[in-house]
Amino acid sequence: MSDLSPRQRILQLIQHNPYLSQQELAEQTGLSRSAVAGHIASLTRERRILGRAYVLPEQRPVVCIGGANIDRKVRTLGPLQMGTSNPVEVEETFGGVGRNVAENLARLGAPTHLITAVGQDPAGEALLSHLHALGVDTRGSLQQAHASSGTYTAVLDDHGEMVLALAHMQLCDALTPTLLQQCSAQRAAAALTVLDLNLPADSVASLLHAAREDAVPLVVVAVSIPKMARLPADLRGIRLLILNRGELESRVGRPLPDLAALEAACQQVQQQGVQDLIVTLGAAGVVHTHSQGLVHLPAPQVPVRDVTGAGDAFSAAVCWSLHQQPDDLTLACRRGLTLSALTVQCNSTVYPDLTPASLMDLLA
Repeated sequence: MSDLSPRQRILQLIQHNPYLSQQELAEQTGLSRSAVAGHIASLTRERRILGRAYVLPEQRPVVCIGGANIDRKVRTLGPLQMGTSNPVEVEETFGGVGRNVAENLARLGAPTHLITAVGQDPAGEALLSHLHALGVDTRGSLQQAHASSGTYTAVLDDHGEMVLALAHMQLCDALTPTLLQQCSAQRAAAALTVLDLNLPADSVASLLHAAREDAVPLVVVAVSIPKMARLPADLRGIRLLILNRGELESRVGRPLPDLAALEAACQQVQQQGVQDLIVTLGAAGVVHTHSQGLVHLPAPQVPVRDVTGAGDAFSAAVCWSLHQQPDDLTLACRRGLTLSALTVQCNSTVYPDLTPASLMDLLA
């Protein structure tokens, strides 16, 4: 202990108790209070501590903002026949893009906050209770009276591929700029913010503006082609945009049949302000932007049980990786593909046995 410099000693004490006052630090180190204040100012400038109560960088959360709902998965027991009755099995799970990303992040051990909207109904209570049990902080979320929590109904064929999805997500319209402003301190303390496009267009625009002002990296996860219209023309503030080919085609207004077309479209969107893009290509894997051109990573070939939640799992693993290693997008995509492959092989929307070792061991 005596070999530590005064500044290292102060940092060590803060690590053990972030709520120590400067006077208490002075008493425990034998320094004057002014000397302690000087060391704290230096540690803050170096971003080794972050404001009151001396928040350490590794404790800064990932803040997810988006949908939480009940997923109903209807799976046919044989080949789907249109225009007639099909025997099916039905399963209900917790879902919603923002919620799914938050659960995956929590299971991976990242400090995670979720800002969402649910009803004051049994479904809303169950959604929040499940998140609390996982350690997700939901204090910024809205529980709206006289409203039903959202639902998402996916019709899957007998191979687990989605045929049709029906989303009742209007409650996300309650996540207004005014409500989000009430969570501004929570968002400003984030290491990373993840936004899904279930939010209203004016809320999306306000979060992009906040990302530019606060310099907190922002990841935007597209949820569907229709909701791409919620992205503003000016995309400055987005560290990473995750979307599929159809959603990118919607943004640029033309078909993208090959890698050359995808690369030109990505460059076009980057000129609108996005730093990087990841385009998911289903069984063909993903591509992501790089200073040397698009990087293509193939998807692992695994048996598919259920594709529901696979895209959210990919996004969560990417964000988890960037939370630790913000400059390695290729590694983040590899981890995303690994978690997506684990997810499609199980019946659950979130892979239930997920731990950090799930990704580290498989990558090794």
